[in-house]
Amino acid sequence: MPQELFLFSPPATLAAAIVAGIFGLLIGSFLNVVIYRIPKMMQRESDNYVASESGQPLPHTDKFNLMVPRSRCGHCGHQITALENIPVLSWLVLRGKCSACKAPISARYPIIEACTGVLSAALVWQFGSGWTGLATLLFAYLLIAMTFIDADTQLLPDDLTYPLLWAGLLVNLNGTFVPLRDAVIGAAAGYLVLWSIYWAFKLLTGKEGMGYGDFKLLAALGAWLGWMMLPTIILLSSVVGAVVGIALIVFAKRGRNNPIPFGPYLAAAGLIALLFGEPIAAFTQALLG
Repeated sequence: MPQELFLFSPPATLAAAIVAGIFGLLIGSFLNVVIYRIPKMMQRESDNYVASESGQPLPHTDKFNLMVPRSRCGHCGHQITALENIPVLSWLVLRGKCSACKAPISARYPIIEACTGVLSAALVWQFGSGWTGLATLLFAYLLIAMTFIDADTQLLPDDLTYPLLWAGLLVNLNGTFVPLRDAVIGAAAGYLVLWSIYWAFKLLTGKEGMGYGDFKLLAALGAWLGWMMLPTIILLSSVVGAVVGIALIVFAKRGRNNPIPFGPYLAAAGLIALLFGEPIAAFTQALLG
């Protein structure tokens, strides 16, 4: 079997993968906070800016960031205790309900925690527990946060896309995933490809087909994985997006004019390309001739 097709060779020990999985569960809990709070932080900042420019009192003066205030039930205000904040397990013990008011707690919280844990274990198992493996964890965590923020708000915050972009270039200074030259070209090409599609679509239809955050996200993926992986990422994200979009229209009765965020599909394609990029890229290049 060709070396590049043997995808599941374990450069890390099983113990390292298990530790990474447990660590991923904890990070998943924090990502739930990031997903919920960053859009609110952006809105509060915007509200304060508008009020300041209008000479009005600031509507938000209390401290609100990723650390404070402590997490509370959205229905009754009950402050979440440490025992109620154990990833996945607390949700199961509480049977998906607030311990105080018994209001339902979304199953998305433990799903994000579990997915982050499983993905962390898989990445360390494949890439090892050294510098490369740790870099892939950062890559995955930022993509998970952006996926759910975009799904909720149709926004890809600069506070996440720019760090992902710069981290990709820094990680590839020594050619960790691709040569630095390929990473720089990938960042520029990733941005310009979607920028060009955006303006072509707008000139032809008068409508905006995607947001600027999508340009930045593809630029970041190009910085991590290089320009040669961009056709694979675009093809994967387009196929998945088309399938999900058609399914939403057919089964969820979602109107064709309702916008569908593209960021989650780019993020999923980026993770797939990281894990299985070489054989998929070879297939894509063969398909494109």
